[in-house]
Order: sequence, then C-alpha cells, then structure tokens
Amino acid sequence: MERQLESLVFLAFVGLLLLLRFDAQRFGAAEYDDEEAPGGWRTWLRRLSWYASGIVLIALIYRLYDRPLSVLRLQMGEDRLETILAGLALGAVGTVLAFAYGWWRHGELRLPPGRRYPAGLLNSIGTAFIDEAAFRGILLGLMLAADWPVDLAIALQAVIYGLVTRLGGRGRPLGMLGLSLLIGLIGGWVTVQTGGIGAAFLGHVLTRFAVFTATGHAGQLRQPMEEEEPEEDPEEVAPAGWEVISDRDPGAGSAPR
Repeated sequence: MERQLESLVFLAFVGLLLLLRFDAQRFGAAEYDDEEAPGGWRTWLRRLSWYASGIVLIALIYRLYDRPLSVLRLQMGEDRLETILAGLALGAVGTVLAFAYGWWRHGELRLPPGRRYPAGLLNSIGTAFIDEAAFRGILLGLMLAADWPVDLAIALQAVIYGLVTRLGGRGRPLGMLGLSLLIGLIGGWVTVQTGGIGAAFLGHVLTRFAVFTATGHAGQLRQPMEEEEPEEDPEEVAPAGWEVISDRDPGAGSAPR
C-alpha cells in the first residue's frame, strides 16, 4: 500500500511538472515571451517562481524514484568528457541553425541590446534545464522503462515537447516549432547514448541563447509593425457624392432656367 501511494505521488509530481511547462506563458517564461515584458520586478518575480517551482518538482521526483540516475538519467552522463564534447557539438549545430533562421526570416541578425543579455542567458539556462530534465530525462526514461521501442519513445517525447511549449499555436513561426522538435529528437538520442541529460542540456542552452542573440528575442519572432496609414484631415474629406460635383465645371451644378 505504501509503495502504491509513493507511485501515485510520483506520477502526480510528473504531471505537475508537465503542466507547469505547459503554463509557462502565465509566468512570462515561455519562448515567445519578450525579455522586456511589462511589469518590472513583478514580471521577474513570476519568472523566478516558475524556475524555482520546476527545480523543486524535479528534485522531488529525483527523491521519490528509486532509480533516478539509471532510468530517468537525471545526471550529467556516464563519461564526463564525452558528454561535454557531445553537448558542444550539439550546441554548435544549433547555433548555426539559429543564426541561419534569424537571417532567413529577417534578412539580418537582430542583435539585442547589451542590457538584455543577462536575462537572455538566465532564460536559456533555466528553461533548458527544466525541459531536458522533464522530457529527455523523466518522460523519456519512463517510456523506456515501460519497454517502449527506443526510436518511438524518442519521437513521442519530442512531439509532446513541441505541443507543451505551444510553439505550434496560431501566429507563431513554424520555424521555431521545427527547431524545438529537432532539439527534442537529437537531445533524446544523445541522452540515450550518453546515459544522462548533460549533453542535451548544454546543447539546448547554447542553441536557445543563439536564437536570442540572432533574433533579439528568446523565441517568438514578432512580425514587423505595418506602417500605419496617415489619418485623413476631417476638413479635407468631402462628404459622399461631392467628388462627382467637383469633377464638373463650376457652372455645371445649376440647371438653365
């Protein structure tokens, strides 16, 4: 009975972690939230509470599960040097794709102002850690522990990741959704190969920060503002039908008697 209760509590924490990631927009921590969102310190308090909640849930899951390292892979990796090299290689590929995407979408690189880099780096590290622990670690590990085929488990967690991040929503660029799916697929494969989420985490951080650097934004690339049409002067706008009279000769308006 006690074992069953622990399992239910564990699954509840996993569900809360996924819901927290799905509800990142409420905390201003989603990929498509602007680094300079209004609200001042209150906005940052919400974001920090999101990061803290995710880390606490991951820690609780780590404590409750009997094999967090071998099954959930909540560790750096079996070989530290291999993990670091794999993470750097993954980050290099992600950086190239991020800069290519930024150039393709805007025709230029929109480097953000210097004051925004600390926020961009914090967002990259915090979100990448929660994503990798939740999806490439916990979710993928549970699927593999349930004897799912490796390829199917990697693909499914990547799809769930893409859905939970809401990058496929209306008005959001499909390029960012594709990049996130690629992060999920490659990150899942690297996690299985290295035995930990360290390489996927490092590659994710570098890729996300490259997106921020190349586009001036953490994820969602806002459409350029359309030029507003100049307002017409009410005194210069003639009433309806007057344009017909104005095209005639001055004396054409009066009929001969």
